[in-house]
Amino acid sequence: MNTLSVSGKDWILKKYNQENLSLIKETFSLDEITSKLLSIRNIKKKEISSFLNPSIKNFLPNPNNLIDMKKSTLRAVDAISKNEKIGIFGDYDVDGATSTALLGNYFNELNLNYEIYIPDRRKEGYGPSIKGINELIDKKVRIIFTVDCGTLSFEAINFAKKKKIDVIVLDHHQSEIKLPEAFSVINPNRIDDKSNLQYLCAAGVSFMFLVSLNRALRSKNWFTTKNINEPNLIDYLDLVSLGTICDVVPLIGLNRAIVKQGLKVIKLKKNLGLKTLLDLCKIESTPSIYHLGYLIGPRINAGGRVGKCSHGANLLLNKDPKNSFKLASELDQYNKERQLLEKDLLQKILNETKNHLNDPVLILSGPNWHEGIIGIVAARLKDKFDKPVIIISLDGNIGKASARSIIGFDIGAVIIAATQEDILLKGGGHKMAGGFSIKVENIEKLKDFVFRKFKNINIDLTTKRPLLIDSVISPSAVNLEFYNKVEILSPFGSGNPEPKFIIEDVKTINGKIVGEKHVKSILSGKDGSTIKCIAFNAVEKDIGAYLLKKNNKSFNIAGKLSLNEWKGQSNVEFIIDDISVNKTFKNMVPSSIG
Repeated sequence: MNTLSVSGKDWILKKYNQENLSLIKETFSLDEITSKLLSIRNIKKKEISSFLNPSIKNFLPNPNNLIDMKKSTLRAVDAISKNEKIGIFGDYDVDGATSTALLGNYFNELNLNYEIYIPDRRKEGYGPSIKGINELIDKKVRIIFTVDCGTLSFEAINFAKKKKIDVIVLDHHQSEIKLPEAFSVINPNRIDDKSNLQYLCAAGVSFMFLVSLNRALRSKNWFTTKNINEPNLIDYLDLVSLGTICDVVPLIGLNRAIVKQGLKVIKLKKNLGLKTLLDLCKIESTPSIYHLGYLIGPRINAGGRVGKCSHGANLLLNKDPKNSFKLASELDQYNKERQLLEKDLLQKILNETKNHLNDPVLILSGPNWHEGIIGIVAARLKDKFDKPVIIISLDGNIGKASARSIIGFDIGAVIIAATQEDILLKGGGHKMAGGFSIKVENIEKLKDFVFRKFKNINIDLTTKRPLLIDSVISPSAVNLEFYNKVEILSPFGSGNPEPKFIIEDVKTINGKIVGEKHVKSILSGKDGSTIKCIAFNAVEKDIGAYLLKKNNKSFNIAGKLSLNEWKGQSNVEFIIDDISVNKTFKNMVPSSIG
């Protein structure tokens, strides 16, 4: 479909089966747009009810489907029965913080003695270290859970075994055939795992473990014997959904049910730390995926990037309002600092990309680039250039790197392969992100290795990626009734993309710059209706120029619907992703449904 899109993208209307649409509409008594969106997504007829109403009960599999789950549960029950002190070794990102807090809050309810350890990103790097293991041992810990890390931590975990400490790994990162000498490794991305739960993040894996542990303790009448109320694990879904959203894992299967239910739990504000952050961010409306992914998540992450790495986990474990406010305020300040550092580093690195724009994968390095920021900068560059990006911060003869990838190029597998080839010192990750350390002398060898891997998958970067559109809608469809029909298919995210729409023949009534780089505008439709719109980060782009210039010329907009709640009022806005100036599109949703 040839459009004069200001971003250069080709707008492609997604295909669907009209017969299938009609069948869904009649069988499930659904409206036109909901039926159409289900047809586009190829949701099977037998799965439609569970897709529209995802419940934990219907999606939760037997935890023992995960390899090593039974073994791990028995060892944990034994530790609890013997009152052994427990250690939790977590990662410093949101998934690590929520996983740490999940176990910690559960152990609190059981009145168990435990210690947490979150490594310092700059001094210790990612994952278990001998230093961290030793600190936990010095605190009389007898069993250690590693969460969101550990699968490839051979040295530290083998050290723990020599010290007669059992380590249970709860992780989701990709593994090698060989595993460290842990007591057990629960990881759906183990090569020998057959659970089909590889889409879970670490918080999801930790939740599965708690389900198994809770059942085992119940079957032994442990709660009755100890006169302790059995924890309601549904209350923990706020943390599981936060980790799931922020780790950008696919919102399919169990993940979909976790997030759907978890958002309801978050609304109740049962977790004091999470409540404090929501209040600090002035989120007065119903918390959404946007709030968690773009407001809450970055603040929890900020501790691991530029501040104290343990702040995120400690906030989510905290029971004291005064201390929670202190931790949340410091994380908020760290986040502001992170934003400034990110802006400066991004500009510096952008200046260095000019000579590498034809490279299939951007691999850039520089001295003392902030290790807590390079991952975000890699993500920004990946979005800007639509290609995988690796940023390496050099310190002496060693570089530490963060990588971000595009769909189709499994960066975690590439990092593991490069480690096995002795190009990297150590590294790991998953399909879309990873990290590693490398000797500076091996960087050119790494480039050759990664470029060859990329060439083998045959992705054409010369073509702009299309903007996939679900439907053309009338301007009057931007209302609460239509929004609610679309929202039935939520939660949206990786694996279930948010529906995108085209509205044709609109004109600018007025436009203004908000928040320095965004453009808010009011557009008029050909049916006489007005549409409130916003285009994010558009001020210096052609999209912004179109919206700010009132010249009475009509154009088409593509984007998605957004609910703006303020002081009890609910208004639907249109978030503009792109603008085109020609082409009439077919496949329009009739105004009778919006």
